[in-house]
Amino acid sequence: MSPDRPRILVVDDEESVRESAGYTLEQEGFDVVLAGSGEEAEERLGEGEFDLLVLDIMMPGKSGLEVCREVRQTSAVPIILLTAKDSEADKVEGLESGADDYVTKPFSLRELTGRIRAQLRRRELDRSSNPPGVPARLSTGPVEIDLARHSVSVRGRPVKLTRSEFQVLRLLVENPGEVYSRRQIMEELWQTEFKGDVRACDVHISNLRQKVEVDPQKPELVLTVRRLGYKLAV
Repeated sequence: MSPDRPRILVVDDEESVRESAGYTLEQEGFDVVLAGSGEEAEERLGEGEFDLLVLDIMMPGKSGLEVCREVRQTSAVPIILLTAKDSEADKVEGLESGADDYVTKPFSLRELTGRIRAQLRRRELDRSSNPPGVPARLSTGPVEIDLARHSVSVRGRPVKLTRSEFQVLRLLVENPGEVYSRRQIMEELWQTEFKGDVRACDVHISNLRQKVEVDPQKPELVLTVRRLGYKLAV
């Protein structure tokens, strides 16, 4: 993978969508591979690594959500979902499957390109802030984060987080007790001004609690501060 031409996999069963997206992204300097189904996407993923995946949710056969869940078993590659539905439930399901972002159809190619660049920028910042071979750890109470290895343990138990969940937890652990609004958290994830629905933050927090709390319904680590946002318990 060339750092000058990030490799993107675009998966959509609509030929016009994937062809126009592929052409535009190629013109924007990306190396693009196209797939027309979830099954074909799996074949392409087996042929080499990618810097980012764009997956349509609604496809015959294997859906984009299924592909997303399978990829998340072994990879933290950024994933953007394309959805023809603008319901909150579909967005929540996408984020719960491990996606980093979503774009609702019909969408402008300019918007998709911007979302892709934002995700790649986040990934590059992750790498530059944690150079290989340089150990760095954060710990607060039962939570320990190894920045060099991008790993987390809670109460001595390893916890597997998505990239977004990791970044949210890292932000809270770096400043225990400090309250962050939903918008602040989403802008930390995007590393730029966030113009989407800040309620997506609640999904990341809910998923994070499922993994780090003894009882996610009665959180003791990641706390809600009513009308303000979230904080890590001191």
